[in-house]
Amino acid sequence: MTLARIVVAAFLSFALFDVCSAEDTRRVPLAGQCNFRDVGGYQTEGGRTVKQGLVFRSGELPRLTDDDVERLDQLGVRTVVNFLTEIETESRGRDRIPDGAREVLLPIETDDGLAAAIEQARQTADFSDLPPSINPEIHRVLVDNARQQYSELFRVIAITEEPLVFHCSHGVHRTGTATAILLWGLGVPWDTVREDYLLSNKYREAEVNKRLAQLRKLVAERQSVPPENVDMTNIEAFYVQQGKYIDATRDEILKQYGSIEGYLIQGLGLSANEINQLRERLLR
Repeated sequence: MTLARIVVAAFLSFALFDVCSAEDTRRVPLAGQCNFRDVGGYQTEGGRTVKQGLVFRSGELPRLTDDDVERLDQLGVRTVVNFLTEIETESRGRDRIPDGAREVLLPIETDDGLAAAIEQARQTADFSDLPPSINPEIHRVLVDNARQQYSELFRVIAITEEPLVFHCSHGVHRTGTATAILLWGLGVPWDTVREDYLLSNKYREAEVNKRLAQLRKLVAERQSVPPENVDMTNIEAFYVQQGKYIDATRDEILKQYGSIEGYLIQGLGLSANEINQLRERLLR
C-alpha cells in the first residue's frame, strides 16, 4: 500500500470550515482554521521542555480571514510548509499567509486502489469497503512513503530562526504523523505524543459532527431507512481519531528501525549534527 492519495482522496471534498469552540492555551483561535496549534510546551523524558511559539501544526490555510492572517503575522510566522498536492491546492485554493512569508511545498501523495475506494465512498456515502483498520494503516504507510518530505521538514525546522507552521488538509494524518515523529524524536514520551494527536478530535469536533450528520442523512436517503438506523461504524471510525491510529506509526518505526533514533538516522537520513541542531533549536 502506498501513501497520501489515501489522504488526498479522503479529504479532497471535505470542505467544512466551522470555527471550533474549544479553547485552551495550545490552540491558536482562528476563524478559518480550527486545528492550528503550538507543538511546544511538552516535557521530554530527559527533563527538558519543547519551546513554545516556534513550531505550529495546522490544517489548510486558504480560508483564513484577514484577522487570521494578521494573527499569524503577530506570531511571527515566516515559513509555511505545505504537504498538500497540486490537485488539492487547485481544489481548495492557495494558502493565505502573511506578506513576506515563504512557502515550502512538500506534497505527500500516494497512488493505489484505496484512493478510488475512498473517493467512491465519499460520493456514495457507502463506507462498507473501508473498515476501521484503514485508519492505522494510513499512519503506518506514511512512515516510509513520506520519508523525504519529513526529512526536509525537520531540516527546515532546524535552520529556520523564525516561527513556522506545517500543515496538510485537516492537520490529522500527514501532519499528525509528522508531529508525532518530531515530538518523539525530541524525547517526548509516547503517551504524550498520542494525547497531542488526539487533540484534533477536540478542535475539529464541530466540523466533524457536521460532516457525520450530512453522511448519516445521505445514507438514510439512499437506503430508505430512518437516520437513526444507519450503521455509522466505518464512517465514524474514519472521521474520529483513535490512539491506536497513531500508535501504528510508532509500531512501524520500531519494527523497521528499532528506535526513533534509528528512524531519524536511517529512515530520514538525518546526521547526528542535524538531529542535535533540531533538538537544540526546539528544546530548553
